[in-house]
Amino acid sequence: MTKTRMLFAGFTPFILATMLLFAGQPIVKATDQPSAAATEVSIDNFSFGPQTITVPIGATVTWTNRDDIPHTVVSTDGVFKSKVRDTDEKFSYTFDKAGSYPYYCSIHPKMTGKIVVQ
Repeated sequence: MTKTRMLFAGFTPFILATMLLFAGQPIVKATDQPSAAATEVSIDNFSFGPQTITVPIGATVTWTNRDDIPHTVVSTDGVFKSKVRDTDEKFSYTFDKAGSYPYYCSIHPKMTGKIVVQ
């Protein structure tokens, strides 16, 4: 047996034990855990994008007006209402209850969106 083979022969049980130790361990990814991170909605070209989003309870949604004209963000159920937002101005709301929250721009009522909170 060569010196190299004799050297690695001693490591084989260690390598095998290490592999068995980690074989049953679950891999946890950041996406597997619920997050109350902030979510962004862009107001651009007379539309909300994305138009519908799903967020966990406790998430804060921030709308940013990227248009050259003013817009608002108004819940159809009266849950939240922004002031008029000019270009690059933001409005944020934190969703504490599960449900569906449709909204629109009060200046341009054909602009609509929806937040789904689970």
